[in-house]
Amino acid sequence: MIEQYVLDLQEVDETQVAVVGGKAAHLGGLSRIEGIRVPAGFCVTTAAFRRIMAEAPSIDDRLDQLSRLNPDDREAIRTLSAEIRRTIEGIAIPGDLAAAITRALAQLGEQAAYAVRSSATAEDLPTASFAGQQDTYLNVVGLAAILQHVSRCWASLFTERAVTYRLRNGFDHRKVHMAVVVQQMVFPDAAGILFTADPVTGNRKVATVDASFGLGEALVSGLVNPDVFRVRDGEVIAKAVAAKQRAVHALPAGGAQEVALDPQRQEQPALTDAQVVRLVQLGRRIEAHFDRPQDIEWCLVDDDFQIVQSRPITTLYPIPAVRDTENHVYVSVGHQQMMTDPMKPLGVSVWQLTAMAPMHEAGGRLFVDVTRRLASPASRAGLLEMAGRGDPLIRDALETVLDRHDFVPALPDAGPGGPPASGASAPIETDPDIVTELIERSQASIAALRRDIRTKTGPALFDFLLEAFQEHKRVLSDPLSMQAIMAGMEATWWLNDQLREWLGEKNAADTLTLSAPGNVTSEMGLALLDVADVIRPHPEVVAFLQGVEDDGFLDELSKFAGGTEARDAIEAYLDRYGMRCVGEIDITRPRWRERPTTLVPLILDNIKLFEPGAAERRFEQGRQEAQKKAQEVLERLRALPDGEQKADETKRMIDRVRTFIGYREYPKYGIVSRYFVYKQALLEEAERLVQANVLPEKEDIFYLTFQELHDVVRSNEVDDKLIQQRKDAFRSYHALTPPRVLTSDGEAIAGAYRRNDVPTGALIGLPVSAGTIEGRARVILDMAQADLEPGDILVTAHTDPSWTPLFVAITGLVTEVGGLMTHGAVIAREYGLPAVVGVVDATRLIPDGQRIRVHGSDGYVEILP
Repeated sequence: MIEQYVLDLQEVDETQVAVVGGKAAHLGGLSRIEGIRVPAGFCVTTAAFRRIMAEAPSIDDRLDQLSRLNPDDREAIRTLSAEIRRTIEGIAIPGDLAAAITRALAQLGEQAAYAVRSSATAEDLPTASFAGQQDTYLNVVGLAAILQHVSRCWASLFTERAVTYRLRNGFDHRKVHMAVVVQQMVFPDAAGILFTADPVTGNRKVATVDASFGLGEALVSGLVNPDVFRVRDGEVIAKAVAAKQRAVHALPAGGAQEVALDPQRQEQPALTDAQVVRLVQLGRRIEAHFDRPQDIEWCLVDDDFQIVQSRPITTLYPIPAVRDTENHVYVSVGHQQMMTDPMKPLGVSVWQLTAMAPMHEAGGRLFVDVTRRLASPASRAGLLEMAGRGDPLIRDALETVLDRHDFVPALPDAGPGGPPASGASAPIETDPDIVTELIERSQASIAALRRDIRTKTGPALFDFLLEAFQEHKRVLSDPLSMQAIMAGMEATWWLNDQLREWLGEKNAADTLTLSAPGNVTSEMGLALLDVADVIRPHPEVVAFLQGVEDDGFLDELSKFAGGTEARDAIEAYLDRYGMRCVGEIDITRPRWRERPTTLVPLILDNIKLFEPGAAERRFEQGRQEAQKKAQEVLERLRALPDGEQKADETKRMIDRVRTFIGYREYPKYGIVSRYFVYKQALLEEAERLVQANVLPEKEDIFYLTFQELHDVVRSNEVDDKLIQQRKDAFRSYHALTPPRVLTSDGEAIAGAYRRNDVPTGALIGLPVSAGTIEGRARVILDMAQADLEPGDILVTAHTDPSWTPLFVAITGLVTEVGGLMTHGAVIAREYGLPAVVGVVDATRLIPDGQRIRVHGSDGYVEILP
């Protein structure tokens, strides 16, 4: 096959990224859109680059070295990448390749000025922009200069910033190739950037135009502040005209220079409103062609727009796909479930099939559409009340949407607003037997699931699971279970509200719920202290555990004195809690039973930080504190007017809280217990697919939805390309931050705390567990990396039940996500840890090791000197 080293831009389109790189492929695509003008040019293909790389065998060894470097080792990256660039620039361009470039230039005009621009194969992709990673050279004149700058573009694949970006994002240096665009130079009156969606808010209906005089380099390099225009529905809705003191202009002999602008011109807008609207119309045409919002570089020449680049905006949060064009308001499920990481497709679809409300996926996260609930005044009040109790930022974000008046349609109260926000039915009596009965029902249902699933394989397994999902939902929606959960929550709110009003007590329920009985999650943390007690007396076992890396370590334990007891204690713990893990709402996440090494650092910390019997002492201490608090509160109430009545009501609510608040954690335990049964059955099915050579590895099923996996099992055929696309997409979702509230316009709304009662410089959050504590902040994003000392305060993004074993070793808690009744808050109260949740960007703003003061009653964190 004869390699094509040069292609005209008119010959390529966006399907040819492998041949001409992302930038050239997009330029080729742009040149085919009616009404869009693109400067003429050609592309030196990746085949030419590969040929040049083959001329220098020494580069191969250096690429091996490069791939082994740590992305943070800047000095090594700088040295090695500079060597590779020098080698590439030193290779003479072979005669036939130089001739092909010369012929292409002759057709356009050899003495004209050109822009010589890098176009890498991993560039301008929907999932990674690589913007600014490689080099562009403007106003290059003459064949010799053009050939020299083509070499420089090839070498720029190995700039320090490009190499670091690839190392951080998992791109193989050998799999990224470089093409070069040579394009007729445009000498514009004005230039700039058009975003077809607002890059700050994400709103897809608002376009933003940045504009300055002369070449766009002045704007890109930060030499001038641009004029900024915002356009919606064909109208400029906002503009800010900057004082532009300088511009960059091309020189006749090549290169460019800065020039000062006349004072009277500095204050003039670079574009008229009519030109801005016309530019945005062109942008909408480009956006429609590429089927996603675009970041477009444009030039204005004699009142005519030319487009010199278009790439996807990769930072926008995706919008859930719906079939209508109506307005929708979505609330993040992850912020309520304490898991804002992306989920794999199987995880998303199983959660959708087992959830109580319809859910939409976007960016690997789940969202609930609350538009109808917001539209009806009655259900709106309930929704806002529940949101405010759980996460004030969600409530504030929803109110921000409602304040726009025109976004959410108004429905009469009788309209389909859905059930009241709490889903609560009539209150129930305070009877511990209710909780016992609910737990027995759940355990019986799970035992039946385990028994009945054993014989199911192939398509019959999927039919069985669809029925099991219905039983799953039935257990979750059990009216008695809902009443028990709400009884505990509402009694907590009642105690906090009434005791504040009557006694001036803040967050009184926090102490009253200490060591509440029957909380399966807080028991899990204490039970790991008991495991540590079994292992602590056996130094050989402790020494062995300190070096454990392999999940098969349990089989090795019996070789050591005390090892059999240690193994039995860990096995018993896994039998009860082994279905748990970080991010457990995603069925694809590895469970503790599958990866028991996760527990080893926690056990070792417990051995180091605690004395024997700590679990029992701790629980009893909390129980006594709660009892003492209850007596104190009731005595103070009896001294008030109507004191006996107030004390009786309060006693009833304290009993109700202590009976029901622990049960609130049980339904989640039931969900993940069932999930582990489903997962084990699906992985056995995946193993059969691997044996039949349908799949290369079992975990590939995680990138298929439940229905797609069902189809694969029926047909014994799989779409490998689809699985690879899903893996790439999943990787890209990690870079996205899911918003608490998202609209169908794409606007991500974070919400704000409207408070002025905190010290200057303090980080505001939601008070969820009373008390004030000072200590060292341990910023931990991965539980396996925890290495705690006495007195440490845990600072993390979010915690789910799997983090509970860590809670026994800390003195306070700060999280970025959470609410009054989410996992971290409930367990912090049970363990008596001061806690503030919903602290935006806490893990970024609080350095690891920093001394901080957590105000758990007032909801803020101070960073101490």
